[in-house]
Amino acid sequence: MTQAPRARVARRPVHGVLLLDKPLGWSSNDVLQKVKWLLRAEKAGHTGTLDPLATGVLPLCFGAATKFSQLQLDADKTYAATLCLGKKTSTGDAEGDVIATRPVSVTASDLARVAKQFTGLISQVPPMHSALKKDGKALYEYARAGLEVERLAREVNIYELNIPSAHVDIENNAINIIVKCSKGTYIRTLGEDMGEALGCGAHLSALRRVGTGGFEISQCVTLDALEAMTEAERLDCLLPVDSLLPEHAAVTLDSDNAGRFLSGLRRRGPWPDASQVAVYENETKALLGTAHVAAGELIPGRLLSPIEIEQIATASRTQTCDHTPDVQPI
Repeated sequence: MTQAPRARVARRPVHGVLLLDKPLGWSSNDVLQKVKWLLRAEKAGHTGTLDPLATGVLPLCFGAATKFSQLQLDADKTYAATLCLGKKTSTGDAEGDVIATRPVSVTASDLARVAKQFTGLISQVPPMHSALKKDGKALYEYARAGLEVERLAREVNIYELNIPSAHVDIENNAINIIVKCSKGTYIRTLGEDMGEALGCGAHLSALRRVGTGGFEISQCVTLDALEAMTEAERLDCLLPVDSLLPEHAAVTLDSDNAGRFLSGLRRRGPWPDASQVAVYENETKALLGTAHVAAGELIPGRLLSPIEIEQIATASRTQTCDHTPDVQPI
C-alpha cells in the first residue's frame, strides 16, 4: 500500500541551546533531528556524540548557537557508569559479544588502588567501535568489516574517579563509578582498563553523562516531556546563545563601534588582554560574537550576522509579550 507523503514542516529561525536528557537507544543525530523537527528549526547541531546505549546531558544548538558548539566539544565531562566485572566484550560495552570470562575476586582495597591508578593524566588507545576517523573513515566502519587498525594512544585527564560503593555487587559482579574527565576520554576504554587492573576484565553495562561544560543533568528536559509540550513551551526550554560562553569576559560596544566590529574590524579600548571575550552592543545588550583582546585591541572571532541578531531580538520581544500577564482595571 502506498503511504501518503508526510506534510512538510514550515521551518523557522530558532536560536539558542536546548539541554536534552538523551534517551536510551537513540543516536545523537537521530535525537537531534527529532528535536529540530519539534522546534521547526532551520539550523541545528549537537555538541559531540553520545552512544545509543548512553543517556544524559546532550546540549543541542540551534541557529547562531551552532557557531559556538565547539566550546562544548572541548569541555570537561562528568559521567556515571556501571562496570560489569568478569566479562570482556568485543565492543567494550553491553552491545558486543562476550569474548572472555574470568572469576571475580575484588576487595575494597583493590577498588581504592585502581581508582588511584586511573586518576590524573593517563594514556588511552581509542576503541575500534568509535566515531574517531582514520584515513577519512570512522573506526567503527573498520570494526564492522572485521578489521582492526592501528590507533595511537592519546593522553587524557581523569580529574576525579570515584567508586561510590566500596563493595562489589555480588549477584551481578558490578561496580558503579563517577568520572570527571577531559574531552576525548573514552569511558568504555577506561572501564576495560580498570577491569584488567582488577585482574578480572570488565565491560561497560550502563553510561550516563551527568555534566558537560557547566551544564548539569538537573537542567535537562526529556524527549517525552518535550513532545508533550506546546510549541511555545518548547521554545521556553531554550537557553540563550551566550549560555555557551560562561567563561568569557564581557565587553560592550556602543552602536557605532558595534557595527564596525560586526564587519570584522578590530576596535581599540582600555581592555586587559583576554583569550576569551563575549562582545555585546551596549544599548540593546545583544550578543555580537566572540573575540580576544591583545595589546588593547579587540580582535573579532566568531560573529553573529545582523540578521541573526535581529531574529533573536524579535523572538525575545515576542516571548516577553506572550508572557505578559493580563492586567485587570481596578
